[in-house]
Amino acid sequence: MVRLFVAFLVASVSAFAQNSEQYRACNQKAKTQAELNVCASDEAQRTDQQLNEVYHRLLSGAKQPEAIASIKTAEGAWATYRDAYIKATYPAKDKLAEYGSIYPMEANLLRAKLTQQQVAALKDLLRVYSSDERPLSRGADTKDGGLHPRN
Repeated sequence: MVRLFVAFLVASVSAFAQNSEQYRACNQKAKTQAELNVCASDEAQRTDQQLNEVYHRLLSGAKQPEAIASIKTAEGAWATYRDAYIKATYPAKDKLAEYGSIYPMEANLLRAKLTQQQVAALKDLLRVYSSDERPLSRGADTKDGGLHPRN
């Protein structure tokens, strides 16, 4: 039963597989769980840095005070969501006792995954603001998945 649980944990980590070259290179060199945990922590830090860069570009691109306030509110709400999602995924009080030495790696990879999704969302919003801050509407005939500025 324990082996089945460990196999599940390893499989769940692959579901959080990161795409950065740095993470893959670090992961290939790692020989211990502690080294894998460092690789995942570094990946989470890289995605946080990427998020901060896109967020600041977005704030710089938004000219209307209402837009800037909304972006800040949305980003704060997202950070609260991210933290709550991770806590819901790993609710135990003593996480290392409950989830084992793999927990820091899994939690950091989940954080990186959620952050990568937010980076993509902010990049979408950045595209809107670089086209004169026009609101979005749905349109089925566009190549970008149906989003385009209203005319």
